[in-house]
Amino acid sequence: MKKYDNYVSHLRVLERADREQLDNEFIISGIIDKFSIQFELGWKMLKELLAFEGSSAAVTGSPRGIIKEAYAVYSFFDGELWLDMLKDRNDMAHIYDGNAAGELVKRILSRYIPEFIRLEAELRERYADTLKTI
Repeated sequence: MKKYDNYVSHLRVLERADREQLDNEFIISGIIDKFSIQFELGWKMLKELLAFEGSSAAVTGSPRGIIKEAYAVYSFFDGELWLDMLKDRNDMAHIYDGNAAGELVKRILSRYIPEFIRLEAELRERYADTLKTI
């Protein structure tokens, strides 16, 4: 599945964020941008997997709708955390001060990246070789 492959490939880059200079504004901005892309890849991948599962919500789903449906379909999916990610992603455009950006990066590093990694592992376990065929 191309969307899964893109999700994993991008995640390998984002996983290295904690090794960067976290006091550098450009690094902070880059981590936030990478998080935004990872979130987009994630919910769109979930949308495709839900369609594969036969979910009608996947036809026109918004990120919020897809997150709620994924929570209903996948017992391992942390819908509340993904809704937090959605809120942070939506609020990113309104972050003008370095302290708020720094706090977002802390959440990305401590909560969101581990969740992206966990989702990758859960989906790989659930779908195994199927991911290569859909």
